Amino acid sequence: MNRTLTDVTIEVADGPLARGTSGYRTVTLSLFAAGLTTFISMYSAQALLPALTTDFGVAPAVSALAVSVTTGMVAVAIIPASVLSERFGRTRVMVASAMVSCVLGVLLPFSPSAEVLMAGRAVQGVALAGIPAVAMAYLAEEVRPCDLGAAMGRYVAGTTVGGLIGRLVPSAVLDVASWRWAMESAAVLALVFAIAMSWMLPPSRHFRPQRVGPGVVVANLAAHLRNPALAKLFALGFLLMGGFVSAYNFLGYRLLGAPFSLPEALVGLVFVMYLAGTYTSAAAGAAADRFGRAVVLLVGVGAMVVGLTVTLFDVLPLVLAGMLLFTGGFFAAHSVSSSWVGALATAHRAEASSLYLFAYYLGSSVAGVGAGLAYSAGGWTATAGFIGALLAGAVALSVWMLRRRAWQGSA
Repeated sequence: MNRTLTDVTIEVADGPLARGTSGYRTVTLSLFAAGLTTFISMYSAQALLPALTTDFGVAPAVSALAVSVTTGMVAVAIIPASVLSERFGRTRVMVASAMVSCVLGVLLPFSPSAEVLMAGRAVQGVALAGIPAVAMAYLAEEVRPCDLGAAMGRYVAGTTVGGLIGRLVPSAVLDVASWRWAMESAAVLALVFAIAMSWMLPPSRHFRPQRVGPGVVVANLAAHLRNPALAKLFALGFLLMGGFVSAYNFLGYRLLGAPFSLPEALVGLVFVMYLAGTYTSAAAGAAADRFGRAVVLLVGVGAMVVGLTVTLFDVLPLVLAGMLLFTGGFFAAHSVSSSWVGALATAHRAEASSLYLFAYYLGSSVAGVGAGLAYSAGGWTATAGFIGALLAGAVALSVWMLRRRAWQGSA
């Protein structure tokens, strides 16, 4: 583990890692583990929301804060974390982020009240921000440009699988034990992956520490926000993630209640639909090369709208089919919009990516709270209406990007 804390050693003589080499495999496997530990920690509470409502005697909107405060604090901390990595090193920030967040995760199940749990989840969100803020920059520095796409794919795969495990494991344990044991099981698993990442992660070879002043950072961020296309993509990240997390936050309540009345373990299996995103995110990239990013983006958002509409029927196969379409559409749209940010930002790409991730996680937090209020007011129908309003904005922005492509001839 000690070698990961020596970013000051820079082996400039060695070139970037090539696909197929042992160094490449070690780096990508480490980042796969980083994705696992981050997303297990971030979303382990999502499958437990109904149980938190029952145990603490709070409204669904309050229980949903167990997810929203974490993602909200990730959003708040992600830009400062990226700045810290410029000064103190990529691997130092990632290792510290993983270990601190996992130690907090192990302690959270002992929370005596909902207020303590929410406060702990907020602090955990701050700690978690270091991995998503730094991982992509680390890979971009260490891997050859022609092999970077595949390396990024492994990291994203880790986040997808981590999100799935973070929901499946607690929901399975919840069927035979309390939510505390369910949350603890996920926390211990995240800690195992964090230790593995810390042990395997090679030190940065091509990172050079630099002092980054607040004025420089603010100027770079402002320049990106003044770019109309980038600003639209940041807004899309907010709307897409907001709608996606809102749907999964309250789908469990819908399936546990009438007319479905499914058991906890079976409801947890709904998260297997995340695997649809593993396919559609990769397929969207290939389709974007052929048809253009704007077209694929609009198709992905359209699939989310159609899928959400289908979930309104009180027929279990239709609800599940609708969520499968909704999930696949989200990952396709997110894959296109996030990669488009890197293509449009010709300078200071780290800041551009940080802004997208800030909006992305902020959407998860803010919209998650709004969806909770909608669910309390009118159940799933009101929640779907709230998500539909977010998606209407996403459709409008996607159409704008499509027209921009037609005007400028840019995919």
